[in-house]
This record gives sequence, C-alpha cells and structure tokens, in this order.
Amino acid sequence: MSDWIAIGALAAVGLLIPIGMMTVSALLRPSVPETGKSTTYESGETPTGGTRIRFNIQYYMVALLFVVFDIETVLLFPWAVIYRPAIEAGVPMIDLLWPMLAFVGILAIGLGWAWRTGAVEWARSSRAASRKTERDLNT
Repeated sequence: MSDWIAIGALAAVGLLIPIGMMTVSALLRPSVPETGKSTTYESGETPTGGTRIRFNIQYYMVALLFVVFDIETVLLFPWAVIYRPAIEAGVPMIDLLWPMLAFVGILAIGLGWAWRTGAVEWARSSRAASRKTERDLNT
C-alpha cells in the first residue's frame, strides 16, 4: 500500500507545482491591457489576408502514413531484440513469427490500399499543370 501512497504524493506534487507557479505568476505580474498585445504577431511582419488557409489534404495523408510506419518500426525493434533469446529458450519459431508477420501483413495491405487509391501520390494543381503545358509548348 505504501507504493500507492508514493505514487499519489508524486501525482499531487506534479499537479501542485504547475498550478502554484501559474497562481503566483498571475498574482505578481503587472496587468497593462493594450490593443497591441492582442494583435497577431508574425515574425515582425504585419499579417495580411485571412487566417483560414486551405492546406492540401495530401500533407495529412503523408503525415498519417509516416506515423503508422514509424509505430511499426518502434514495434519491430523490441521484437527483433527478443527474437534470438526466445529461440534459444525453446520457444517455437511459429509462435514468434506469426504475430509479427500478421502485423506487417496488415500494414502491407494498408500500404497497398493507400497506393491503389492514390493516397501516396501528389496531386497536381491546375496551375502547375498549365505551367507544364506552357513550358512544353515553348520548347
């Protein structure tokens, strides 16, 4: 039971320190409201235009695929580390290979689907396509 008391005390300290720092800072800092403080600041430049920028969905798809395959790498390394000691300890090879082969197989199916649907191909904008045709006509 004393382990739980230590964990609870650590959690309480972990919460009380940041809350205490924010409280002390709110009480001690000067409050000088100005309109300039609420304006957007972007590297010394005055912002122009709207704040809503439409990003290509392709950036999100590439980021998601990166995260998925990064997690695959994180899960493959520990498996590779325990593979030889497990074989030497007498664990049957099929018991070691089956879970990882199933995991990699599911990821391969997902990558195949993403490739087939065009999720890993960059879409060309109409502006880029028109520039390419102009360049081809000029040469």
